[in-house]
Amino acid sequence: MAESVERLQQRVEELERELAQERSRRALGGGDGGGGRVRIEKMSPEVVDSNPYRELLTYGVNQLLLFDYDKVELANMNRLFFQPHQAGLSKVQAAEYTLRNINPDVLFEVHNYNITTVENFQHFMDRISNGGLEEGKPVDLVLSCVDNFEARMTINTACNELGQTWMESGVSENAVSGHIQLIIPGESACFACAPPLVVAANIDEKTLKREGVCAASLPTTMGVVAGILVQNVLKFLLNFGTVSFYLGYNAMQDFFPTMSMKPNPQCDDRNCRKQQEEYKKKVAALPKPEVVQEEEEIIHEDNEWGIELVSEVSEEELKNSSGPVPDLPEGITVAYTIPEKQEDSVAEVTVEDSGESLEDLMAKMKNM
Repeated sequence: MAESVERLQQRVEELERELAQERSRRALGGGDGGGGRVRIEKMSPEVVDSNPYRELLTYGVNQLLLFDYDKVELANMNRLFFQPHQAGLSKVQAAEYTLRNINPDVLFEVHNYNITTVENFQHFMDRISNGGLEEGKPVDLVLSCVDNFEARMTINTACNELGQTWMESGVSENAVSGHIQLIIPGESACFACAPPLVVAANIDEKTLKREGVCAASLPTTMGVVAGILVQNVLKFLLNFGTVSFYLGYNAMQDFFPTMSMKPNPQCDDRNCRKQQEEYKKKVAALPKPEVVQEEEEIIHEDNEWGIELVSEVSEEELKNSSGPVPDLPEGITVAYTIPEKQEDSVAEVTVEDSGESLEDLMAKMKNM
């Protein structure tokens, strides 16, 4: 009897999911690409060359792989992305339906599972290394928009092992600050090189959460951080502007701190240390730039006024005016030296005391 009840509950859940999916399809104008518009295989010639969208299509940024295991809840409506009729759908399914309606030219691959589990981690790595548009090629970039450190560390582990560049992003629990971080294995600090306290201390995140209490979230803060993240993605993929290795956002002061963090040679992730060694070899193999020594320009050697610069001090006089340089530690120099006393210098002149008073001497001078 218990087994029958359990099966009945499972069937009810399946029907609820199917109903939610059907509602989503109807709301989006059908599930075959959204609104019936077909994919654009070739851009119109009317699109100017300066339009970055043309470059995006040429580059191939028209496929998204989505990973998440959570379901849409009414509490997620403040994200301004999900819709109430999508409640009960997996977040990746709901995201696909919404994004297809916005842009049916994009290909989607969705995976509704937890990447932190052992059984799913290998498949997650396989899709990163083989999920590119060209079969058997890796994806161009991995974006992390997760809300917990365990998932970030999982992505960090996978990307370090594969040498995959990725961008991490996050919003603080008080919802008034956030950040993005570009991580190039071996070249920049990975997430394990300078981990947050909760990671460094190996604290279980579940012990930090209180029952019935949800971390604050503001769609404005998340929108700002998401916009900064996507902007840096475009700059990275299309190679324009300056890509920030770390860019923070403080909503209280509208403060945007930036920094660049080097990898930690003692990082706990062995694959990070391995990638650091590989990066050093690549840098060492690069051709050394030639140093061109410019000749010192002689000033006033030839000019229309016929002016010449001639030293008023001869080398012999300069030599005689300089004394011996003392033996000093490396890096220390003297400002000047004391010249040695010349043996053939003029003898000191002295005046003998005649014993006469000042009045007598003045009287003699008058009579002269």
